[in-house]
Amino acid sequence: MSSTKKVHNTHIGDRLRELHGALIDIVGVMNRPQRDEAMVRAAGISLDRALFPLLVSIERRGPIGVVDLADRVGRDYTTVSRQVAKLESLGLVERKESAADRRVREATITPRGKAMTDLIDGARERMGRAIFASWDQRDVEDLVRLMRRFADDIMADVPDSPGNNR
Repeated sequence: MSSTKKVHNTHIGDRLRELHGALIDIVGVMNRPQRDEAMVRAAGISLDRALFPLLVSIERRGPIGVVDLADRVGRDYTTVSRQVAKLESLGLVERKESAADRRVREATITPRGKAMTDLIDGARERMGRAIFASWDQRDVEDLVRLMRRFADDIMADVPDSPGNNR
């Protein structure tokens, strides 16, 4: 049985480099400013490209504190704080005192912000359908299932990860 385990471990080791390369490619594409600009255009909205991922994150994860949000998007706290203030001035989010910790102000989506993220979701779906047009339904389902499992496991493995608070 140990020889099977070694083959399995060897196989995983060989695949990890390929997986890492794929993740670098995906993150690279996802982080391209042109990608966010294309998404904003496809959604038919007017929003600064730097604010786009913050608005979506607040809608998905809110209410959320600025420190947690900054950690999730990999930006400096002070930068994110200014950007959230800009989203607030546009009427897309509001900040309220946290119910759990009165020292923390959490950002939540407003109805206007939710309407904007709904347009973004529509654009994302159209773009995704084009990407997956030649895929079998089963392959898409497997990808979604396995990516969710991978995301959950990788977040659980990071000390002090926001994902560990689930």
